[in-house]
Amino acid sequence: MSTSEVEKKVEEENQAPKGGELLFCGATCWDIVGRRKGPAEGNLVSPSRLRPLVGISIRYVASGCASCHCVALDVEGRCYTWGRNEKGQLGHGDTIQRDRPTVVSELSKYKIVQAGAGKSHTVVVTEDGNSLAFGWNKHGQLGSGSAKTEIESSPIRCLVSEVTYATCGGDFSVWLSSVEGSSILTAGLPQYGQLGHGTDNEYNSKDSSVKLVYEAQPRPRAIASLAGETIVKVACGTNHTVAVDKNGFVYTWGYGGYGRLGHREQKDEFAPRRVDIFTNRNVLPPDAIISAGSVNSACTAAGGQLYMWGKIKNTGDDWMYPKPLMDLSGWNIRCMDSGGMHHFVGADSSCISWGHAQNGELGYGPNGQKSSAVPKKVDILEGMHVMSVACGLGHSMVVVDRANIADRLDQLDTHDGKAVGEGNETVNKTQVPKKAAPKTGATAKKADSSKKRKKAKDASDSEEEQEEAEESDNSEDEVNGEAEVKTSRGGKSSGKGRGKASKVSESEGKGSGRGRGRAPANNSSSKSSPVKSTGKRGRPRKS
Repeated sequence: MSTSEVEKKVEEENQAPKGGELLFCGATCWDIVGRRKGPAEGNLVSPSRLRPLVGISIRYVASGCASCHCVALDVEGRCYTWGRNEKGQLGHGDTIQRDRPTVVSELSKYKIVQAGAGKSHTVVVTEDGNSLAFGWNKHGQLGSGSAKTEIESSPIRCLVSEVTYATCGGDFSVWLSSVEGSSILTAGLPQYGQLGHGTDNEYNSKDSSVKLVYEAQPRPRAIASLAGETIVKVACGTNHTVAVDKNGFVYTWGYGGYGRLGHREQKDEFAPRRVDIFTNRNVLPPDAIISAGSVNSACTAAGGQLYMWGKIKNTGDDWMYPKPLMDLSGWNIRCMDSGGMHHFVGADSSCISWGHAQNGELGYGPNGQKSSAVPKKVDILEGMHVMSVACGLGHSMVVVDRANIADRLDQLDTHDGKAVGEGNETVNKTQVPKKAAPKTGATAKKADSSKKRKKAKDASDSEEEQEEAEESDNSEDEVNGEAEVKTSRGGKSSGKGRGKASKVSESEGKGSGRGRGRAPANNSSSKSSPVKSTGKRGRPRKS
């Protein structure tokens, strides 16, 4: 082999995408996460390897802040999907949930290089610049030109060409293209202006009705107001979009609640609006990172400083405009993603996470804290080179470089997951609570009355809480921060949310002998009666 051939081969090897080992943490009960159906079991609280992907070089991972499914692409261009599949969002031609990463066989003739995941749909990009999508298509979010078929469980072509990047919001999709004058295209639900076309396409369902409907947009359309700009980066929250042009200017549009658009107000923006903080000397550098969570946004600006805006913590004020996150000053941030209310960052030789978490998605381990208000290192990954990260609703994925850490990877847990049709019993080890010894006589009576009191209190509590927190879509998923707006706008969800609340409280109330969270009748010992009346929430007790 001549010298020039050797050099050529080395060059090709350097250009080939490098893959790493995928690690996963968070919820694995895909049908429960994000819904109120009781305690989720089988959470992976430490970053764990997934058995089907052990040793496979993963180059790209995708999930969305409203997604309960995952997408991983290997260096060969194969596409693996797993998670919730009620709308066919895994692309396997059915609606059966997959707990194990499974190759999408219908994409095997393409080399898939990039992907995005919405609440119930998935979009992928092929090496030759085409795009395919699968999953829920009620609002035309698959970009196929038609919304007649509500569920497409196998990949179909999107009406876009020369695609360089694709990503998804809750019920909409965004493509970046190298076609001049239409560098950014959108399709799907226009309810909050997240498509950027200057309208929410709202109309009354009937002349005599006050019910509002939002016209689906199934054909990807270039955003006219950005025709003169070349958009190079884009990120989607559940109902908002963040984009960066080649000059480093940042634009946001869509739902404005909590200040997630960064314009110092909570107004919805139906067309792209420039964020004034990132102008003049603070434009974004070419290697900037951008990210959008369900209720917040983030990007790195000059000097690699991370800025965030929107609802950052569960308590305290919202950040109505971009502010520097000083905890991460001085870190060289390479990748970042945001989930429902949590964030993951790969920086230097560390992996950092923070936010509100319930399913172990921050990866702090069994002895670590569940949530963290401030950025904190994931200790078990310290010293590993993080190549990419992706966050979903209650889960996180990290791809780490295998170089020099093979022995450390072997020490990590490996999660098997259930094969298709293996029933719903959880494979993960969960501790079985020990049965208490049976109580006798007076103690049993006392315990029984206190149990009844507790049940009644739970029922009334749950009734109040459930009525405060409405559900956000027909599948009754809870997506942070979006529910309250949809219901006030007259969307479908208000009826469902209430109905569900009453169902839950009724079932809980039944256990105490009465319905709807009412305190039990006077059938317990006289000793306990004065306790009942103190500080009771819910309805007053009937005498």
